[in-house]
Amino acid sequence: EVQLVESGGGLVQAGGSLRLSCAASGFTFDDYAIAWFRQAPGREREGVACITKRYTRIYYVDSVQGRFTISSDNAKNTAYLQMNSLKPEDTAVYYCAAHLIPPGASNWADDWEYPYWGQGTQVTVSP
Repeated sequence: EVQLVESGGGLVQAGGSLRLSCAASGFTFDDYAIAWFRQAPGREREGVACITKRYTRIYYVDSVQGRFTISSDNAKNTAYLQMNSLKPEDTAVYYCAAHLIPPGASNWADDWEYPYWGQGTQVTVSP
């Protein structure tokens, strides 16, 4: 059974940092693309970052470019999202998702492409 479990969310002041983790089980981690999505109240789910298997591609949404870094540790079956210089508009529930078929630049942020999802972790950035 494929499982993804996020952790690391919390409350932080603007300008602060958080590191989210996504622990995976039930599949060969380095064969999958791992993406982070987020959903704020009243808004659609948005792709934040994606790392394809074996680091062949990394994608970011423009609003987090230069502030967030996605990475993975295949030995630990864990992906990370390092979030620096956080802003109140980054407040959302953050989800990790996995996809066996490597996405491309045109579809990495399409949430319907990802069959496996975690339960989400709340990130709240205060002004």
